[in-house]
Amino acid sequence: MAENNDKENGYPSTPDVSENYDGFNTVNREENFDNLHNIINHTSLENESTSVPGKKEKKSSTGKDILEMLIYFAVVIVSVLLIHQFVGQQIEVSGSSMESTLHNEDHLILEKISYEIGAPKRFDIVVFRPYSYEKETYYIKRVIGMPGETVQIIGSDIFINGEKIDENYGNNPIADGGAAKEPITLGGDEYFLLGDNRNNSKDSRDTSIGAVKREAIIGRAWIRIWPFKDFGVLEHQ
Repeated sequence: MAENNDKENGYPSTPDVSENYDGFNTVNREENFDNLHNIINHTSLENESTSVPGKKEKKSSTGKDILEMLIYFAVVIVSVLLIHQFVGQQIEVSGSSMESTLHNEDHLILEKISYEIGAPKRFDIVVFRPYSYEKETYYIKRVIGMPGETVQIIGSDIFINGEKIDENYGNNPIADGGAAKEPITLGGDEYFLLGDNRNNSKDSRDTSIGAVKREAIIGRAWIRIWPFKDFGVLEHQ
């Protein structure tokens, strides 16, 4: 503002107009006109110079606001990407291979962070990407066999390392053991996965899927958010 203290702003002190005017009668007329002219010019220049910082401050403030806005949007975008990459994402179930646990068009939140710091557990419902399919093809199945174990399906029963496992996730008794009719020994980073709808699921029994490597598993089904009547955390164990 033009009323800023001159000494504080670094400008020379404005001469007191009344003091110069009192001397108007004691000095020759020409000198007093010169003094008055200098006073007017000095005051005019000061008024002009005091208006400049205000304009610069306004421009500087506008630039700062734009910079803060850009930083804000950058933080939001990075946060969303990090959440999507490491925490979770929304997925939609397609098909009936996980019935009666999950249904076609169920909407789930896929949780990833557990597998960033740990490993899948038996009976976890996981989402994975088969190596034999396109990159954006994802399957959702249940973990049955763990790394290093030997899996075999005899009749409708599942055996792990020669012992029958007690599980009742299957929608119906297994009609076809597929490749698991013969013992399948999993590697140190492989999992044997089955759909809960055992007679309508393409899973590790199918040679086009087979044992699924750890790196192909991208997350664990965590919460069902739709349909709303079924909203809740999914039970895995």
